[in-house]
Amino acid sequence: MNRVFSVAREHAPKDGLTISTPARLASETSITWFSLGSGTDISAESYDAPVLYVGMTGEGRFGNGAVDGLRLGEGDALLVAPDTPCGASTEEGLVYAEVMPRKDLTMNKAVHAGEVFKLAELLPYEDGSVVNMDVASNEAMKFVVMAFDDGQALSPHRAPGDALVFALEGRATIGYEGDDYPIEAGQTFRFEKGGLHAVTANGRFKMALLLTLR
Repeated sequence: MNRVFSVAREHAPKDGLTISTPARLASETSITWFSLGSGTDISAESYDAPVLYVGMTGEGRFGNGAVDGLRLGEGDALLVAPDTPCGASTEEGLVYAEVMPRKDLTMNKAVHAGEVFKLAELLPYEDGSVVNMDVASNEAMKFVVMAFDDGQALSPHRAPGDALVFALEGRATIGYEGDDYPIEAGQTFRFEKGGLHAVTANGRFKMALLLTLR
């Protein structure tokens, strides 16, 4: 499954249905694609660990308890604190990723539980540079946002775990095990533990990286 794909298209909402599909990354962290058809909802539930929601397409409301009625759309993220009931509903249809670590997260001070934030707006571009921000991490996973100036790149390297790249803004080329994969905003790429990969921006480019560490 090392390819560019669209979570929004491959898990398109279906009227009257809510569908959850495991992302099947080899990790202690549970990562699930959720697809909610128009007019559907998921009842509020709480968990012992924090939960991170990342909007892929459409729009919905997440709420109950401390995060009542928050709107989540494409490119938005929401961190829900442990033991906080939270459900989801949508009128038009919604696709999102649910990232559920088994342990507490260390959070960047720019991010607060119970507040929706736009991933692409967390960090600026810098001329001739790649800017990196750790959003959330623990021993088993790291969620990072990166901004590349035009032509900037990550040199070929191997990661310690399975990973997902979420293109947030602009275009880039992912080199993976000798092949090139163009990627643009709204698309996702998965690479496996130890896979040799690189990222080169074609114009200014922002992405989020979900890296599993065990």
